Parts: sequence; structure tokens; C-alpha cells
Amino acid sequence: MCGIGGKLYFDAARAVDPSLLERMNAVLAHRGPDDGGVYHDGPIGLAHRRLSIIDLSPAGHQPMSNPEGTLWITFNGEIYNFLELRGELERDGAIFRSKTDTEVILALYERYGAECLRYLRGMFAFAIWDGRTRTLFLARDRLGKKPIYYYQDPKQFLFASEPKGILQDPEVPVAADLEAIHHYVTFGYVPGHYSAFRGFRKLPPAHFLLIREGRVHLERYWQLRYHPKLQMTEGELCEELLARLREAVRLRMISDVPLGAFLSGGIDSSTVVALMSECSSGPVKTFSIGFEEEQYNELPYARLVAERYGTDHHEFIVKPDAIEVLPELVWHYNEPYADSSAIPTYYLSRMTRQHVTVALNGDAGDENFAGYERYLANRIATQYDRLPRLLRRPLEWGVGALPEVGPFRGFYRRGKRFFAAASEEPRRRYARWVGFFTNAWKATLYTTVFREAMASSDSIDLLVQIYGAAKTDDFVDATLSVDVASYLPDDLLVKVDIASMAHSLEARSPMVDHLFMEFAASIPSALKLKGRTKKYIFKQAVRSLLPSAVIDRRKMGFGVPIDRWFRRELKEMAYDTLLSPRCLDRGLFRPEVVRQLLDEHVGGRAEWHPHLWSLLFLELWFQRFIDRGSGFDS
Repeated sequence: MCGIGGKLYFDAARAVDPSLLERMNAVLAHRGPDDGGVYHDGPIGLAHRRLSIIDLSPAGHQPMSNPEGTLWITFNGEIYNFLELRGELERDGAIFRSKTDTEVILALYERYGAECLRYLRGMFAFAIWDGRTRTLFLARDRLGKKPIYYYQDPKQFLFASEPKGILQDPEVPVAADLEAIHHYVTFGYVPGHYSAFRGFRKLPPAHFLLIREGRVHLERYWQLRYHPKLQMTEGELCEELLARLREAVRLRMISDVPLGAFLSGGIDSSTVVALMSECSSGPVKTFSIGFEEEQYNELPYARLVAERYGTDHHEFIVKPDAIEVLPELVWHYNEPYADSSAIPTYYLSRMTRQHVTVALNGDAGDENFAGYERYLANRIATQYDRLPRLLRRPLEWGVGALPEVGPFRGFYRRGKRFFAAASEEPRRRYARWVGFFTNAWKATLYTTVFREAMASSDSIDLLVQIYGAAKTDDFVDATLSVDVASYLPDDLLVKVDIASMAHSLEARSPMVDHLFMEFAASIPSALKLKGRTKKYIFKQAVRSLLPSAVIDRRKMGFGVPIDRWFRRELKEMAYDTLLSPRCLDRGLFRPEVVRQLLDEHVGGRAEWHPHLWSLLFLELWFQRFIDRGSGFDS
């Protein structure tokens, strides 16, 4: 796992400044502390920071070239089938100078060009400079495990693993993209190809870019499809599911450095640990994190799995200083990011890195097998839609009037959220459920200027468009495809990539293996969401591996007590930051509405902590990145 960057001038007479490449490397050093290198030749420059995982020798140094020096690559990620690919290439006459997967990518590109991507199984973001055709080739893995940002203007093209790498160039203007901010306010993350920085873009998952003679060509090379469906018995599906997941886990245990696993106590990470134990010669190193607040603590379930498989288990009780950790999160996440589970993930990664360099996790289990409560809510809403409108209206009004306080506040909050969107068309209803601020709330929150500027941009339409691309009449499958194309790469995978790489830890996700996901997509949705049971087929498949207490318990999520923090530790900071002249002068949000959210939450009259967290993170991002301008360091 590494950090990459680079620059290309469209004018061949201009030369990239090597000191820029060194600055890129310096600001991305946390992603690769073991080695660094640059390549520059006239208008092209590549930068690389290395976290050594496979072939720890100097032969793995990057940027790496082919023997003739006509191709140069800077690569971030892991190719899990590289040994198989290497053997095939060697039989066809290829000669390798290292034992790395990086050199295998170069050889594949030399043979197949952009078609090399269909052979790669793994997580990756890389750039290849082809000196023969004067072409820069950028590619990102199918599901978006590894990030790559780029900036383009009429004179130049820059890219990096994180926006702060690009920001090292004083020729790049620093400003916020207000449409991206508008979408962030809805979802709590910057979605799709958008970036919070004006002029920046994310290379979408399963896409590549070709840059030649000043022209940029973007192309998709893979898409997850939910048809045709497998015609197998339930027992056969369970057997095949375990076999495929076992292979995905085994491939991700190839490493020349110490390796372990995150163990949350949930069904997904517990299954990964169980399968790792099957093919490990010694105890698997497992790492869990908990909180003093019982409702956020999953340690007892993690211990059940650790004891069952005799793992070398490590636990850490988080007593986070929110005021201290927030600036660190803002710096590392580069863009506004309101998923508060980044906090425990950040602490978990820090603890894990003290013992191992690689950690497996259970990401994508819910997106593969319908594990979220909202999938069940979709089904209930479909039944609710059949009720006459005369019966629905008083029910919606009555639930909407319930207070979000007292012992049943969580139940009331979920009920109000459900009924507030109940009358919406199903796709828009789902989009509202996964968001923070609704369109109605944004209309109230925004200043007149900001509201008018965003009038033609409806964030909900972004998810509706993804529904349209799903090409399936099955609404469960279509909804899974929406989460695979949005929430998974833009929120969950970002969370783990940033939190782990902040501590130079490589995170591997067996359930994000594209072949495993293709198999999961071919399972009938009725075996994923069966009645009121979420992840039915997955739970059946792993019953022999895990305690029933782990399989059948209610999903907790990776939460943190930010509701309490805003009433205590974060109270003063939130008021001072969100109502400061500096914040209000940005002209985005009405101060009286922001104060209302703060007062109602602090006073216990409502639960606005997710919304307040998103606004606080946004303002701290403005201060750290936009107010300081370009050319800054860590």
C-alpha cells in the first residue's frame, strides 16, 4: 500500500519541477513510510511513497520501469493473483527483475494496453507513463478500494492518492466546490466523481483515464450485474459461498510482513477471522475496540469469536478526546466527511499498526447480502404503500409529533424518519433515508444566496440516476447496486482507507473481491432478505463457523457517543466554531438555524448530533484546507 502522485504538462517543452514531486511525497509519507522515489522527464513527473508488503528488497522501489525504460509506473494497492499472472507471462517469455506485483502490472500493460485491467484481481490505483506514445494511463480498481484524485486545466494534469498531494503545486488554485458541498450536506460525504476542491475530480471505481496530447478520455471497464441468477439449492449456495469467500480470504493472507484482522464482533469480520484461522499455521492476531458506554460496546461478542478460534487477541477501550482527534481526522480525510465511525476506525488502526502491517476486515458484507435495516424498511414501506391515503395521513402526522427524547428516543427517531419519507416514490424515499439533511431542511438551513445557487442541483437525483443504471426490476437488487456504487466506495471504503493509511496500515477486504461480489450478486434477492431476516443466506452459510449469539444478534454498527459529546465535551467548541464570524461569513448557512440545531440538541429537545457533526467537520475542513491555501505541509 502506497501513496502516489504525478504531473503532466500538455506543452512538451515545459519540464516538471522535481521539487514538486518531492513535496507530493512528503505530504503523503504516512501512506508509505518505507521508501520514496520520483521520476521526471521533461513534461512528465511521477512520485511514489512505499509501504513495503510484497518483496521488501530495493527491487520493489518505485516509480518502476520496464527494462527498456519506455514505461514507468507508480502503483498503490495489491494484486492478489499476481503470482498466477506472472507464471503465465513467464511462460510467454517475460523476464522479471523483482518479485513484486508492480512489475506484473507493467508487463501486462506492455502486452495488452488498457485491457490489462481485466486480468487484475485486487485493489489498485496506478498511473503508467508510456513514453512510446506519450500517454498517461490512470486506473482505479473495480469497487474503489484505493483512491485517486486528479486536477486538470488547459495547461496541465495532476493526480495523487489524496487531494493534499495535488495541493502542493502552487499553480493549482485552492477553492471549495460549492456543488460538492451541497451534496455533502445531504449525504455526509462527497459523492461520486465530485471533490470538495474546485476543479478536482475523483476517478470513479472501475474506470480508467487516458491522457494524450492534452485530451483526456474516461472509460468504464467493469460493472457489477445482478443477472442471471444462479439456479442452485440453498445448501449448494451456502457451500459455494463459503468456498468463494475462503479463497478470497486465502489470497489476502499473502504477505511478507506481519498480518492480522479487525474483529468487531459482527458477523462479517467474525467470519473473516474464522476463515483466516482455517488456513493459518498459528493464532490469528485480532484487534477490537470498545467504549465505556455499553450501547456502543461490542467487545463481548468479539471475545466469543477470539476464544473460539484461539486468536492472539488485543482490545482497546476508547476514551477519545474529541477536540484533540477532530483536527487529525480533518487533515487525514482531506475532504468533508461526516461518518463519525471514522473515530473508532482511526483508533483501531493506530492500535493494530503497533502489532502488524496488514489487517483484513469484513467490509461489504451488508452491501452483498442486504444487511442494513433500511433494506427491511424498504420492504415494509412497499406494504405500507398499499394502505389507503386516508389511513396513512393521520399515522404519519401522529408519529411525526413524537418527541425525540426519553427512553424510546431511538425508536421514535427511526419511526419519524420512516414516515417522513413514506409518501415519496421508492427510489427517492431510499435516498432520503441514507441522507443527513433533507431538501426541506436544506431550504431552511441555506442562506438565500446559497439556496439559489444550488436550485438546479438536487442531490437525491444522484442516487435516483444510479437506480436507473442498475438494469434490474428487482428493487432489493437495485438498492444493493445503489449502495455498491455510492455508500460503499464513497463512505465505507474511504473511511477504512484513510484511517488505516494514516497509521501506515494496509487494510484488505475479502468481501470486496470482485469475483466474490459477482457471485453474491447472482444469488436471488429473496435469499438475502427473507421475510424479516436480513443476510439470510450468509447467516445460513456461516452457522457452523460462529456462535449463534454473534449471528443472530441485532446489528449495532460502529457508533460513537457523539450525541453526548455535543452536550458535554464538544458543546463549547461547536457553538464557538459554527457561530463564529469566520464560519458565518462564508455565506452558506443561516446562523439562526444553526443555533436552533445546537440549542435543541444541547437542551435535550431533539437529537441533531449527526447533523451537527457534519456541519462542524465541514467548517474545520474550510479552516484547514481552504483558508490556508496551497503549498502547506502537515
